[in-house]
Amino acid sequence: MTDQGKILAVDDTSASLRLLTDILKNEGYEVRSAINGELALRAAASNPPDLVLLDIRMPGMDGYEVCRRLKAEPTTREVPVIFVSAVSETDEKVRGFAMGAVDFVTKPYQRDELMARVRTHLELHRLRHHLEDMVEERSVELRQSQDQLRSTLLESITALAATVEMRDPYTAGHQRRVAQLAVAIAKELLLPPEQIEGIELAGVVHDAGKIQVPAEILSKPGKLTKLELGLIQEHASNGYEILHTINFPWPIAQIVWQHHERLDGSGYPRALKGEQTLLEAKVLAVADVVEAMSSHWPYRAALGIDVALQEIERGRDTVYDAAVVDACVRLFAEKRFAFST
Repeated sequence: MTDQGKILAVDDTSASLRLLTDILKNEGYEVRSAINGELALRAAASNPPDLVLLDIRMPGMDGYEVCRRLKAEPTTREVPVIFVSAVSETDEKVRGFAMGAVDFVTKPYQRDELMARVRTHLELHRLRHHLEDMVEERSVELRQSQDQLRSTLLESITALAATVEMRDPYTAGHQRRVAQLAVAIAKELLLPPEQIEGIELAGVVHDAGKIQVPAEILSKPGKLTKLELGLIQEHASNGYEILHTINFPWPIAQIVWQHHERLDGSGYPRALKGEQTLLEAKVLAVADVVEAMSSHWPYRAALGIDVALQEIERGRDTVYDAAVVDACVRLFAEKRFAFST
């Protein structure tokens, strides 16, 4: 039996199902196939797969309902679902993500793209469960092996961040640089070492939720539609869902969830105000804005550090925490902070 991973392929068209099955088997995966939703649910219940590739438009029970039922069952709710469908409308994709899918591949698909997404989500699934298992095993030994545990956690979190960045070359290094600046701000604020460590780890994975945003939206050069923007803005909540079941020694999931919140309630996803947001998230928010504005993105060229600093100073004490803003400005103006290459 292969250890590449177990995949359940679901499609009501025999030719499409056979093609998909053959492609996966040739890549070394253990594949089971189902020609309709009822058979898919039975197969998943009897032997939960590591990944489901699911068509949408099927007679009887469509793919949305199959996904909903998979996510309602404890044994299959954590199994990643990728929709493989001719559906291409953004609102249909948004509906699929709302049902719990992690990705969308549009037919007719390119074999290389399909396999890249399959590998990415299988690796993310394994990393997430590896993190959960590792933290559970080591937490009882935390006092005796704290340094080793945190080192291993950092390695695993770095791997998770790299998995996200594989799908979008424009975000390569973004999370690392945000973490670097956030740590420098935290040190300037004289925060305790333990708190700084949590900020660093949260920074490394603060955009982990973007794994559920279609790559073509992340790299779109033009203006985003309202639906596309809404899909991207869900990444903070998606990141929380990925991380909140892991018992970190720091509030990593909460920091990731809150890093786009603002003092005046104008942020997202929950429009938190003032002290409703963790200090760690306020530090990450400023670091994220400065790094993003000073870097190149598909929709605009880099604006530069000066413009980024002017932006956070305009929002000082209304949008961004005043002490955090002041610390960040001092780093660049007085201490010659620069992002490492």
